[in-house]
This record gives sequence, structure tokens and C-alpha cells, in this order.
Amino acid sequence: MTSTRTSDAFSVLDLHPEVSVHETEYKRLLGFPHDRDINGRSKALMDWAIDWYSRNASPWTFAHLIEPIDLRGESLIINGVPFTSQRLCAQLSQAAADAAILVAVSAGKECEEHAHKLWLDEKPDEYYFLETYGSAVVEHLVARVAFQLCAWGDQHQLAILPHDSPGYPGWSIADQEALWQLINQSDADGILHRIRVLPSGMLQPKKSLLAVFGVTSQVDKVQRLTDLIPCESCSLDTCRYRRVPHVKSLFQIEDVRRLQSAPAISYTFNEKALRKWSAERLTLSHDGDGSVAALFRYEGTTCSNSGHPLEFHFRVRLSAANDGHRIFDMSCAPAPGDRGHTLMCDYVANPTSLMEQVSHEKPLLGNRLGDVLTWKREFSPAGCFCKEASRIHKWGLVLEVIHFALTQRRIDGTLPTH
Repeated sequence: MTSTRTSDAFSVLDLHPEVSVHETEYKRLLGFPHDRDINGRSKALMDWAIDWYSRNASPWTFAHLIEPIDLRGESLIINGVPFTSQRLCAQLSQAAADAAILVAVSAGKECEEHAHKLWLDEKPDEYYFLETYGSAVVEHLVARVAFQLCAWGDQHQLAILPHDSPGYPGWSIADQEALWQLINQSDADGILHRIRVLPSGMLQPKKSLLAVFGVTSQVDKVQRLTDLIPCESCSLDTCRYRRVPHVKSLFQIEDVRRLQSAPAISYTFNEKALRKWSAERLTLSHDGDGSVAALFRYEGTTCSNSGHPLEFHFRVRLSAANDGHRIFDMSCAPAPGDRGHTLMCDYVANPTSLMEQVSHEKPLLGNRLGDVLTWKREFSPAGCFCKEASRIHKWGLVLEVIHFALTQRRIDGTLPTH
């Protein structure tokens, strides 16, 4: 399908887009239930990440209209460059689309660079909250661009279709490089150096997204087919061009699990953190009967008293793999020689009571280790042990790290299977 329709072509580079991520979207990406009130350390970390980003980051957006486009079966031809996506082509064909808007957005390199530093400084909580906020910013920027495109389309009696991107279901991530090069043909000043496409197809900075929005003059087709309305995946709740409610979230291209060919195990903590902790803080030993002994060295800080460091040892005993690695012993206690735990608020108030609670809590005792993957628990990443929710959070972390390490060893062929 080829069209010669003419409209006001544009290339728009915005180096200072407004960033106002809605708290409900940030909470969703953090994994909190939408109706939960956030307070304590979690709220402090959310506020810190937002403040750091607003003072240090340099987000940007770019949009470029190209027409005409050519559809040939499952291939979309833009300026002579072919892209293969069955879903995108079907969508463009249904709507009789005759133009495309190429979009690039980024939360900026500063967010990724600082998050990496936090990781190296062994501040996983700060790392997680800033990383997640970067993802929220990308979603917000895409929604903001979609709003602007809808406003432009409304002025020209055109309809804007939902965006699609390489790496989304049905569109190979290998097309990232070709799409980025096509975007750069717009000759927009300052664009080329802002994103790098890695050989894997991932983007650097990783909190970035390349997308294609279809454009059609057949507005009536879009109004009849709700699948062609972009509003369902747009979280901009103040948009005056909204035609249907927001019901689904953007696909997260930076989520490595989405790019794996086989179904992935769903952990609460990201794979990079699990890999680091399993390598640096976990010790596993195997007995002759196939049972496993695990020692996890947790390093945190007191939540007050100037944030003194503390270390606790979590010990877990598991049955053999053929028994599902059932948890038959668990314990948690301060590491030998640790003094930081004596400075925790609840320890200062009542040391006996706190340490009894720590020693008596044995969540999932008697269960299979894999049950941690479906264990519903509160997200409470405080570094201390004063509150039950934060202690349970740490047990969830420990069990997920152990599960991850054993799974990786089994994949690598270095774990006994009896």
C-alpha cells in the first residue's frame, strides 16, 4: 500500500520535556499495590529518587513524520528500509495508515550512570528506586509524545495509532539499529550522539525507547476498532484527547526477561541484583544426601543513629532437589563481632524482645524453596531489623537469592540433582 497524501511534515526535538510522573505509575513499577499508602523508608526513597532525577537528569524526546509508507504483507517499508512485524503491519493495514511518525525518547544517561554507581557502592535500595523511576520517566515521555501527536492529528483530521517498537512481541529487537539510523536521517541537530544501539539490540542509555506511531486519515476506522486506539496504553490521565480508559501498561524493553526465548522465572528482585548477591554474599555447600546448606551475609544500616553499618547472617537448610528443596531449618542472627545491630532503635528500646522476634521468625519453614516465587509479602526495604515487614522483606530476598543461585547452577550443570 502506497499513498501520496501530503500534510504538514515535522521534526520536533524537545531537550527539556516536562517530567511529571504520576505517583500511581511509579508505585506500579515498584511493585506496590495501587491502593497502598507508602510511608517510612519506601516513601523517603521514592522522594529521593524523584528529587535526584529532577536536579540531575536530562530527558529528551524526538518525533519525525515520514510519508508515504509502503506495506507489503508482513513488511513495513519506510524510506526504503524494511521492517518485519506482523502485528504492526496488520494494525497499519486495518487503519489504512499512510504515514508514520518515528519517535525516540530517553530519560537521559545521568540516571543510568548514577544508578550504576549506587550499585557499585552497594546501595541496592537506592539503585532499585532510581532505576525504577527511570523506567517510569520513559513511560511518561512516551505518553507525553502521544498526547502531542494526538493534538497535532486532531488539528489535521488525522488519527494516531498505538505505537510499536523493536523488541515488542512480534517485532525482532534486531531492527533497533535500522530504526535508529532511519530516525537519524531526519538530520535533527544533536540527535546522533544521544543513543547507542548495542550489538544485542539494547539501547544505551537503557532508559530509552524507539517507536513507530502509525498515522491515518481514515478516522472512522480507528473509532470503530478499539484495538487501533492508543489510549489504552497511555497513562496520561489529564489528556483531553482520550477516547477510551487506560487499561494496560507499556511493554518495558529494558526488562531482559522479556527478551528470553523461554518463559522466565518471575523474581521480585531484578536478575542483576540476584546475580551480584549470589556471587558476593551467598555460600552454598552440598551434603552427600543432596541436601543444601546456605549462608547469606546481609549488610545493612540502622535507620537512625547516623546510619551505622550492621551485618546479619541468614542460614537455611534445604532438602535434596528430588524433594523440591524443602526448607527444614532457618535462622537469622547478628554476624560474629557485629556491633551495629545494638544501635537499632528497637534494640535500644528493648533488646531482648527484638532479638527474640528475629530468631523466632522462620517464614516458609517446611515449604519448598520455589514457594518463595508466589509468596505475597510487603515491600519494605529498610536496612535495619526493627520492623517485622522489613525482616520478612529480607527473608524474601535471601530465599530468592538462594533459589536463583541453585537454578543457575543447575542450568550450568554444576549442581547435584539427586
